[in-house]
Amino acid sequence: MVRLRLDLAYDGTDFSGWARQPGRRTVQGEIELALTRILRLAEPAALTVAGRTDAGVHARGQVAHVDVPDESLAELDGNRGPLDVDEQLAALVRRLGGLLPQDVRVHRVSVAPEGFDARFSAMFRRYAYRVCDRTGGVDPLRRHEVVWHNRPLDLDAMNAAARRLVGEHDFAAFCKKREGATTIRELQRLEWTREADGVLVAAVVADAFCHSMVRALVGSLLAAGDGRQPVEWPGQVLTRAVRDSGVHVAPAHGLCLEEVGYPGEDELAARAAATRRVRTLSALGDAALQDE
Repeated sequence: MVRLRLDLAYDGTDFSGWARQPGRRTVQGEIELALTRILRLAEPAALTVAGRTDAGVHARGQVAHVDVPDESLAELDGNRGPLDVDEQLAALVRRLGGLLPQDVRVHRVSVAPEGFDARFSAMFRRYAYRVCDRTGGVDPLRRHEVVWHNRPLDLDAMNAAARRLVGEHDFAAFCKKREGATTIRELQRLEWTREADGVLVAAVVADAFCHSMVRALVGSLLAAGDGRQPVEWPGQVLTRAVRDSGVHVAPAHGLCLEEVGYPGEDELAARAAATRRVRTLSALGDAALQDE
């Protein structure tokens, strides 16, 4: 078997999220079907992804891996004879471009280094959330990627509130709890900027995210930014570590996975092994919890 790394992007508007679901159109389902057909696999392709996105969420820098039989790449050989591996992978990208729908693109396929796991080897995921508070609404050409907030937003207040959330914490107040999964995360960066066109962009970086975490964090910061809540409120919610009815999860279409970061090749296997271990609250004086 050979492990292939796929670097890809998609517009999440018309997808029911990343994960394969019976009877629903998903990003995973589309790519797996295309790979199975192109490589003429005896068993359906099975992708492992860096970050499972929800319905409506976009990705510009998503990463996945798939294990396929060595000989399957020979299905890509040209009319003039066998291709070398790089030529086969380039041919696979071209074939995927012709078969996949226009709202999902695989930009690059490469042979993964030893120890690489798209999910567990990742050091960080970087998301962006885009909001417009302009009177009258969002540029209609960007309506699928920018959320309109119909109250003026104070950039300084949002960043002051965001600083209270950075670090390793129990983010239970901002996550949809899953049985057996921890809500401990290290939020490495949470910062808002306002671009030249007036759109506010939140850069959100963490080692990993639990379900709905980014959009819940954004929802709390929007409340602080438009004056509905004081700047201290998101931090207070975090400290209580329980869901607060005042935290509204922001709409999915403003969120985009921009980048997944990995260590050097000689550290990939160790990183994957470490990520699989049970996360603990030892530094925070609590019991161990199972990793997602």
